[in-house]
Amino acid sequence: MKLLIHGRNLEITPALRTYTQTKLERAIHHFGDVVREADVHLSVARNPRVPQQTAEVTVFANGTVIRAQERSENLYASIDLAAGKLCRQLRRWKDRHSDHHHSHGHRASITPGTETVSAESQVDESLLKGREAELPNPGVRRKYFSMPPMSLDEARRQLDLIDHDFYLFRERDSDELQVIYHRNHGGYGVIQARN
Repeated sequence: MKLLIHGRNLEITPALRTYTQTKLERAIHHFGDVVREADVHLSVARNPRVPQQTAEVTVFANGTVIRAQERSENLYASIDLAAGKLCRQLRRWKDRHSDHHHSHGHRASITPGTETVSAESQVDESLLKGREAELPNPGVRRKYFSMPPMSLDEARRQLDLIDHDFYLFRERDSDELQVIYHRNHGGYGVIQARN
């Protein structure tokens, strides 16, 4: 497996590289025949008062992109959490891939209640009195990836594997770009260009 490890606001030490490699090899041990490449981004928040350390892992399994990201106060814990999540997602991908090829037309169903809910923390209003929120100048990060044509069902399965709120894909029948996304109240939505 080809492994790329990148660091943001931290130096990738040999110990950190070895730890990350060991954890990922364990996570994909049973899927080594399909995983050819893994891309790992490790980052530490710039603000020392924000103990946020992130591990983001993207693997490419037979043309499918599977992504796991975790944050915690400890980078090693974030790596552990991301590796565990990746293993679960690979298992889910392999199960669906097996079901798809062996079910003879039966469709996989989505279990209700498996959506992720984000929690919002409340802020004491006295802390905000007389202050205005300032956001940093956002940088633009570009990502490039191949877009083989796929059906809406294939795009939905891909969305479930990448751990994002949306997925951009090229629809097989129309050859147009479309976006599938998780709706706030459950289910999925699709954004298409109007002709």
